[in-house]
Amino acid sequence: MDWLLEIEDVCYTYPGSETPALNGLTMRVPRGKRCVLLGHNGCGKSTLFLHMNGIYAPERGVVKWKGEAFSYRRTFLSQIRQKVGLVFQDPEQQLIASTVAEDISYGLCSAGLSDDEAKRKVEQALVRFGLEHFRERPVHHLSLGQKKRVALAGVMVLEPELLLLDEPTAYLDRLHTRLLMKELERIHREEGTTIVMATHDIDLAYEWADWVFVIEDGRLALEGAPNEVFARRDVLEGLQLGVPLLFDVWEALVPSFFPETEARPRNVADLKERLARCLVD
Repeated sequence: MDWLLEIEDVCYTYPGSETPALNGLTMRVPRGKRCVLLGHNGCGKSTLFLHMNGIYAPERGVVKWKGEAFSYRRTFLSQIRQKVGLVFQDPEQQLIASTVAEDISYGLCSAGLSDDEAKRKVEQALVRFGLEHFRERPVHHLSLGQKKRVALAGVMVLEPELLLLDEPTAYLDRLHTRLLMKELERIHREEGTTIVMATHDIDLAYEWADWVFVIEDGRLALEGAPNEVFARRDVLEGLQLGVPLLFDVWEALVPSFFPETEARPRNVADLKERLARCLVD
């Protein structure tokens, strides 16, 4: 597998804390995959993201981009933050300009683009994320879902190779969650962006991800393809995470309706289709 970013034996403790936020964490992000990062609050997910785009430097260990160790010089960090985009859980921490267009253009100011090129990219981002009618709208007049979309647009306008999303569906209703996931699917499919999403939603993780990481106490507890990771029910329940609802439903249907060798469905629509065929047969 081709690794885009690597974390090797990274440790980090916040000032005033006796417990490490990252405690010898080692993991590798596969290029081109939709990845999910699972774990309870305080397990180290957000701290990990802050190391992955160079905001924090590890006390021990190394972070590598395409095999090259991070340098914490200004020039390298400026470059890596264009390649590794981070969208915070709370968009209020990320939106700093007065209007939508100004906020999206903020990251382009330090990218060395001409004014014409920067304007062109902002216009493209406004259209791509359905924000063209909000161009001059004050950021503080937006809904939470709109603010999250602006924050995502402000990161994607730089065309990062790796997109980090910290709890992107937090506090969103089902409609805006569905719209966000549809947009992330487009970003992955059309732009080839590698995505790592931190979430508590194991059902969403099972349906959407190509690769799953489970973090506990600042260490990597499990990783692998969704079916492999969620098959480790004993480990996940020991970590108080549990398994996706579809796992329990599928186990209730097998072997009465389906052979044990049949691949598990990854979403409700797939399960309904299989049940419909089974009942007809």
